[in-house]
Amino acid sequence: MAGVVFDETAAATYDADSADMFAPEVLEPAVELLAQLAGDGPVLELGIGTGRVALPLAQRGVEVHGIDISAPMVERLRAKPGGEAIPVTIGDMATTRTGGSYRLVYCVWNALANLVTQDAQVDCFANVAAHLEPDGLFVVEVGYLDLRRMPAGETARAFTLTPDRLGFDTFDFANQLLISHHYWIEGQHLRTFQSPCRYVYPSETDLMARLAGLAPVERWSGWHRRSFDPDCVENVVSVWTKPAGMEMVD
Repeated sequence: MAGVVFDETAAATYDADSADMFAPEVLEPAVELLAQLAGDGPVLELGIGTGRVALPLAQRGVEVHGIDISAPMVERLRAKPGGEAIPVTIGDMATTRTGGSYRLVYCVWNALANLVTQDAQVDCFANVAAHLEPDGLFVVEVGYLDLRRMPAGETARAFTLTPDRLGFDTFDFANQLLISHHYWIEGQHLRTFQSPCRYVYPSETDLMARLAGLAPVERWSGWHRRSFDPDCVENVVSVWTKPAGMEMVD
């Protein structure tokens, strides 16, 4: 099950709160690489949200479909130019089926971590395998939490500290759980938002892929295809394939 469902309040400000992720230098390398991997498509985005990646990918002529558990987020996608043309199935990306098969399935910007149990993440990989065409690809982007850089005994870390906004993460290391806490001022009101996630490491995602019958293809530090280096990485982009002899399971 999903750890956080973006409700109407969160969806209303999601794009503005995530403006840095829409910046061309951040978004364009991801869209470029996904377009290359998509080939003739079609493709499926898990956690399609407001269409940050899906819309520019569709503008390149790629046939994009989506799964998302949040109807308010998808309503924002629908309101954007081209959004109505993208088929989206509302449901949990760990178990929801669209009824189609795809050349590429992708899950970006830590969306996999919104599934807050290992079982749900394993189910997600199996669900992807069921959606992929033979020789199809699964691309996942997740953050890389380097625990070696955490001081001994520390269980919280601030990521935003301004006069009108506070953000910090708290950690449950035994269960690989992280909760992002957001506090900000709008006018005379204090707003809050908590977002739980389960962080994963490359070796664990490789095992999840293997359990689903998927084989590793490539791994990079970011969308510019830099060689993966755990000593110098903020996000990990991994690619697996569904071998041609693997049958789709129900």
